[in-house]
Amino acid sequence: AGHITNRYCTLETGMLIYNHSLILSVFEHDYLKELSDLLKQHFHTISYREFLQNPALHAPKIQAILMLAQSPAAEPSLLRLLPSLKVIASGGVGIDHLDLLFIASLGVKVTNTPGVVSDATADIGMGLLLASARKIVQGHQIPVDYKTTFLPTNLMGFQVTGSTLGIIGMGHIGYKIAQRGKGFEMKILYHNRNRSAEDERAVGATYCENMDDLLRRSDFVMLAVNLTPETTGLIGQRELSLMKPTATLVNVSRGLVVDQDALVKALQSGTIHAAALDVTHPEPLPRDHPLLSLPNVLITPHVGCSTYQTIRRMVEVMVENARAAMNGLPIPNEVKSQ
Repeated sequence: AGHITNRYCTLETGMLIYNHSLILSVFEHDYLKELSDLLKQHFHTISYREFLQNPALHAPKIQAILMLAQSPAAEPSLLRLLPSLKVIASGGVGIDHLDLLFIASLGVKVTNTPGVVSDATADIGMGLLLASARKIVQGHQIPVDYKTTFLPTNLMGFQVTGSTLGIIGMGHIGYKIAQRGKGFEMKILYHNRNRSAEDERAVGATYCENMDDLLRRSDFVMLAVNLTPETTGLIGQRELSLMKPTATLVNVSRGLVVDQDALVKALQSGTIHAAALDVTHPEPLPRDHPLLSLPNVLITPHVGCSTYQTIRRMVEVMVENARAAMNGLPIPNEVKSQ
């Protein structure tokens, strides 16, 4: 069991499955305690920490794992201990942390919570875009600095209204981002997941069959793809070189979608203007990583879905998924191995 901060508030991680139960973390904040109480309405719960104290006693009874912040890790060494395991209910959309083929070989179902995180993640994407473009973080630091005696007039940013937003990955989250971009009268380009003409008209979006075309034309490039073998390293030196020198890269997908070494070089050389990242690899970055010291980089600690409303709804959907799997009912959000 580890200790995670800044992602879902603060929680002691760990979850396993107990006979008609889920093993969940010990919540320290009142709100997360409320979520723990929600689980206890449906399951007998045990924390991962408790499980590790006596695996032989608990393992035969565990039927479900509730996974928040990718914890506990679904390692084969753990899963093989759980003969009654029926489902791993993962919070969020991404399932790149799960070995679907191995889990399926054990006869265990996997679920996620698609759609639940879309609004909150789109919000953080637009927040990062705005904060980077208008230098909001730098602006905040000036008036609160005890050395400040006058306010400078040269903190110049880039106009968001009327600019061009290129969205790579037009799924649930990508489309929500497009809706927000429309509110800023942005020109919307997108690549991947060709949308219907009706969807395009609703947000004023134009499909780019070639991603290179989107990269060349966009003032802001927003990454909202799932992490797959095809999207790993999707944005590298070549792709960054196609972007405008005034462009900003915003990533709310996964850190591995971007070649971070190439990104550092592009930011240092002026190939692109800035980057705003809610995700990196690893998380957190090593304290001496060059991205942390660049003035044209804004990083948040993977908080895309971290709102009270989103996390509560996420846990509710995880409960629905787990209950269905444990009772042999149709599973609302089953993720099947390809």
